[in-house]
Amino acid sequence: MSVADGEDAIILAIASAPKPKRRRLRAAFVAVLTAQYTLVVIAVGLTVAGVLRYGVTPQIVVKFEAIEAALKRLPAP
Repeated sequence: MSVADGEDAIILAIASAPKPKRRRLRAAFVAVLTAQYTLVVIAVGLTVAGVLRYGVTPQIVVKFEAIEAALKRLPAP
């Protein structure tokens, strides 16, 4: 085995290690997915809150007011 063979092995070992790029790419991919997930969760949460606030709550209030009015019309025991 000559010195050139040892140098070739070292060069091949060094050349075959492009892992930091993959880690950076993976970290960026995870960051993008996390941001997308966060935005979707915020949008869904705001939509549900809006529907509850402006759609469901007034209907519930109207029903309770109707029940209250009906109870007031009942004769006293």
